[in-house]
Amino acid sequence: MDSTEVCAVQVNTISDTITDITLASGRTITLIGTAHVSADSVAEVEQQIRARQPDHVCLEIDAGRYQTMIEGQKWEKLNIGEVLRQKKGFLLLANLVLSSFQRRIGNTTGITPGDEMRRAAETAQQEGIAFSLCDREIQLTLKRAWYCSGFWNKMKLAATMLASIFTNEDVTEADLEQLKQKNALQSMMEELSSYLPTIKEVLIDERDQYLATKIYTAPGDRKIAVVGAGHGPGIIAHLEALDAGTQSTDLSGIETIPNKRSFTRYLPYIVPVLVISLMVYGFIQSGWDRGVSMFVYWFMVNGILSGIAAIAALAHPVTVVLTFLLAPFTSLNPTIGVGIVSGLVEAYIRKPRVIDFERLQDDILSLRGFYRNRFTHALVVFFLTSLGSSAGTFIAFPVLINLVGGGA
Repeated sequence: MDSTEVCAVQVNTISDTITDITLASGRTITLIGTAHVSADSVAEVEQQIRARQPDHVCLEIDAGRYQTMIEGQKWEKLNIGEVLRQKKGFLLLANLVLSSFQRRIGNTTGITPGDEMRRAAETAQQEGIAFSLCDREIQLTLKRAWYCSGFWNKMKLAATMLASIFTNEDVTEADLEQLKQKNALQSMMEELSSYLPTIKEVLIDERDQYLATKIYTAPGDRKIAVVGAGHGPGIIAHLEALDAGTQSTDLSGIETIPNKRSFTRYLPYIVPVLVISLMVYGFIQSGWDRGVSMFVYWFMVNGILSGIAAIAALAHPVTVVLTFLLAPFTSLNPTIGVGIVSGLVEAYIRKPRVIDFERLQDDILSLRGFYRNRFTHALVVFFLTSLGSSAGTFIAFPVLINLVGGGA
C-alpha cells in the first residue's frame, strides 16, 4: 500500500483502481477508477459499495446520459430538419460518433460503456444509499469544446470526426487491455493535450475540476466516487486544493458557453465583407473582365468543391446540383452555410423512415450504415458539404487577392 500526504489530505493507494482519500476534516472519499469497458470494473464497483456501505455514492455521469442509459435513446423524437436549422448538426454528429465508438467497444467486450455506473446506481438503491450524478452535461461540454477552439483546432476536430466516420477499424483485444491501464489512459490524455490542447482542457481538465467539486460538496462523511481511471490524478489534485481552501467550489465559470471575443464574434462577417470588397475593387480598378474573372473563379472553386463533397456523400442529384449552385453564395452569408441547405434538401428528398430510427444504433457502427440510414446520411451530407465550402473559401481567397494585384 502506498501512502502520501499533501497539505492536510492523505492519499492511500489501495490498488490499481482504488484510492482512499482522507480530508483534513476527517471525511473520507474512495475513488474507484474504472475502464468503462471492463466486466471486472462492473463487479468491483458493486462489491466495494456493498462492503464499504458509504454515506453517499458519486457517479461520473450527467443527468441526460443517465436518463438515456435507463430509458434508452428516443431517436424517433429527433427532427433532422430542426437539428440543422438550429445549427446543431455538428453537435449531433459528434454525439453519434462517440456513441459509435462506445457501441463498437461494447460489442467486443459484451460490456456497454457505462454499465459500471448503472450497476453502482442500482447497488446504491438496493442498499438504501443516496447517490448523485456528478459529471457536467455532455451537451455543454461539447459546446464549450467547440466554442473554445480556434479555427485550426476546429479543423483538427472536424478531421478527427471525419476519420471516425470513415474508418471500419475494429477495436482489438490489445486496444481494450490498454484502455484498462491507467498509464495508457494518461498517455492518451497527454497525446490529446499536444494535438488538441483546447479540446483536452475542456474534455478532461475542466471535467476533473467539475467532478472533484461535485464529489467534495456531496453530502456524507464517507463517500465512494466511481470515475474513469484517467480522471483519478486530476480529481485528487483538485480535491487537495479544495480542502486546502486554495480553490473555490464555484463552478459558474465552466458551466456556461463563453462569450465570443469581439474579433471572433465578427469573424464570420469579416471574411464575406473582404471577399465582396475584393470583387468590387476588381471591377473598379481592373475593369469588367478582371471583375468577372474573379467572380467566376470564386463561384467555380466554391461550387465545385462543395459539389464534389456532396457527390462523396452520395447525395441525391438534386442536392448535388443545388449545393454546387448555392455554395458560392452561402459562403458569403454568415447566418447560413451550404451544409445546412444541402442537409435540409437531402432530408426533405429522402425523409427518414421509421426503420431508420429503429436500426440507428446498429447503423452508426459502420461507414455503410452511416450512408444507408437516411437520418445519419443527411448529417454526412451536411458535414462533408460544409467542409467542401470551407475548403473552397480557404483556397479561393488568396487567389482573389492575387487577381486584384494583377496576377494571372
